[in-house]
Amino acid sequence: MRRTLISLALLASCSPLASMAATSHAALPVSGIDLQWQDHSVRPQDDFYRYVSGKWMERTEIPADRARFGAFDHLRDLSEQRTHAIITGLAAAPDLAADSEQRKVADLYRSFMDQSRIDTLDSQPLAPLFAQIDALSSRQQLPALMASLSELELSLPLQLSISQDARDARSYAVYLGQGGLSMPDRDYYLKDDAKMQGYRQAYLLHLEKMLSMSGDSTAKDHAAAILALETALAKIQWSKVENRDPLKTYHKIEVAKLSELLPDFDWRAYLDASGVGTRTSYLIVRQDSYLRAMAGILQDTPLPVWQAYYKWKVLDAYAPFLSQRYADQHFAFNSVTLRGIPENQARWKRAVARVEESLPDAVGKLYVAQYFSAADKAKMEQLVGNLILAYRHSIQELSWMSPATKQEALAKLAKFTPKIGYPDKWRDYSELKIAADDLLGNIRRGRSHEYRRKLAQLGQPVDRSEWFMSPQTVNAYFNPRMNEIVFPAAILQVPFFNRQADDAVNYGGIGAVIGHEISHGFDDSGSHYDGDGNLRDWWSETDKHNFKQLTTALVKQYAAYSPLPGYNINGALTLGENIADNSGLAIALKAYQLSLQGKPAALIDGYTGEQRLILGWAQVWRTKTRDAEAIRLLSIDPHSPGAARSNLPLMNLPAFYTAFELKPGDQMYLAPQQRVTIW
Repeated sequence: MRRTLISLALLASCSPLASMAATSHAALPVSGIDLQWQDHSVRPQDDFYRYVSGKWMERTEIPADRARFGAFDHLRDLSEQRTHAIITGLAAAPDLAADSEQRKVADLYRSFMDQSRIDTLDSQPLAPLFAQIDALSSRQQLPALMASLSELELSLPLQLSISQDARDARSYAVYLGQGGLSMPDRDYYLKDDAKMQGYRQAYLLHLEKMLSMSGDSTAKDHAAAILALETALAKIQWSKVENRDPLKTYHKIEVAKLSELLPDFDWRAYLDASGVGTRTSYLIVRQDSYLRAMAGILQDTPLPVWQAYYKWKVLDAYAPFLSQRYADQHFAFNSVTLRGIPENQARWKRAVARVEESLPDAVGKLYVAQYFSAADKAKMEQLVGNLILAYRHSIQELSWMSPATKQEALAKLAKFTPKIGYPDKWRDYSELKIAADDLLGNIRRGRSHEYRRKLAQLGQPVDRSEWFMSPQTVNAYFNPRMNEIVFPAAILQVPFFNRQADDAVNYGGIGAVIGHEISHGFDDSGSHYDGDGNLRDWWSETDKHNFKQLTTALVKQYAAYSPLPGYNINGALTLGENIADNSGLAIALKAYQLSLQGKPAALIDGYTGEQRLILGWAQVWRTKTRDAEAIRLLSIDPHSPGAARSNLPLMNLPAFYTAFELKPGDQMYLAPQQRVTIW
């Protein structure tokens, strides 16, 4: 997960943790627990998720335009509606200054909503790109073509990006990684079960139909060749589990030695066409064996197949912005077939999403002006401080970690930078051209603008003020190279944060989310980075061994969970998020207990403080998911399904056993030696 946090009312004369408790004792607030959805036919000791949300699960229908629906989606709806009101308000304004950000927002929205013009143009806007691809006369020109297409945000065999150097977080570096697939993951090409075979057959038919619509007279042959090419790429790609390892995915290669990895590839033409040119002397290759194996694919694939493939990648990426027939066919495969979504979103929702993609900060500054106050930010800062303090206590009390490594962990924790609500510096869109009558051109220019913005960072000091989510995004994240936790404004709503509720439910909601994000700095991936954001080994060998034992046990716990018959959680893929869920909840409970300063919590709605915190945790994860989407997410998503996120951390939490009187024989009971506590 990557979520967010917030705090409660504070008294200036109290310590940060004590102040929250003082608020709850001054006047008895509501519990914040949504009691109407509880299913009392289920014992909390047997299935806490169903106990808290069973009636919600029975009565809630997934909206026709969604693959799943839950607490996060409810908040995303709210953020989307607010953003839509902001955008349509601008679109209706008669006097927006030409070339202003507000005018660009309005014009981009208008261009998407002009269905008649889009249908009239059909696929014509792609003609210049198709002509560029058709003009190739030899395979030696492919590197330059691939590089020039990079700024269009296509899924290409080589994915070029700019990010901080993981070994030197003070500098930006060029990263090169695998890509080029059109289905969600390599498993969709390689697994032989009936479900995946069905997806491949549907994809082949989708390819043929889309290519035929675009005027390809040999669409059937090209469809088969493209599927074969993508399957060959899938066979040499690293798995998502392998790609989670920051040490294995760091290979610093001098530009002059790239040909040793991938010979007969014009690297100079590639770097020049990408815009990198001679501005770097090295690249960081994420999957070195993938590059080595690509040599054979480049040699064995005829030029006409590469041309058909690249035209397909352009068509696939931009079909949602073409005429209705292209958008409908793209939706039919990518949403109906792969995700089980029966109905496309209303056009205004898709238009809002495109404005958010191209002009996130232009909308964001208007969003926070209306929906995020200085008081909200102050409360958030306070709660983040509370959770960091609780984490400090937890590290000091660990039984499995040596004193020397604890000092390193505490030093890293002390360097955490919280970012809350919105950035201090907004992005500049003055160079981005937006026209009310050119949707596809707007999308292309927006993606190119962002690509060029990142490219311009090469050789510059690292911008530590940069955000990678907009304020109106319902999410949060930890960035290991910045050693920062980031919480956009839009998640600060019920059920994560309830301004009218007792402290306990907020600790179980947004407090656990804060703890979750802090924990990412110490999960199986984030723990490789030090307090300055550099990959550095700061663990003793004994501590590494102890940590590995704990994480291996957690992998096994989650791998035994089956959300659908025949499909289990990938415990290795989801390990980082599972560590963060377990640790975030435990740290939130510790922060809540510290806040009480030894005083008893009030009994509200018949529940104790610890019970309400646990109930608040569980109600955050209520989710319904279509089967096809569940299968897709189990293949690609590092997060576990909602029911597992609710129940499995509770099964490892000693306070859960006390608060709800679990005994041997209860379905959620684990013997003490089977419970996993990491942080």
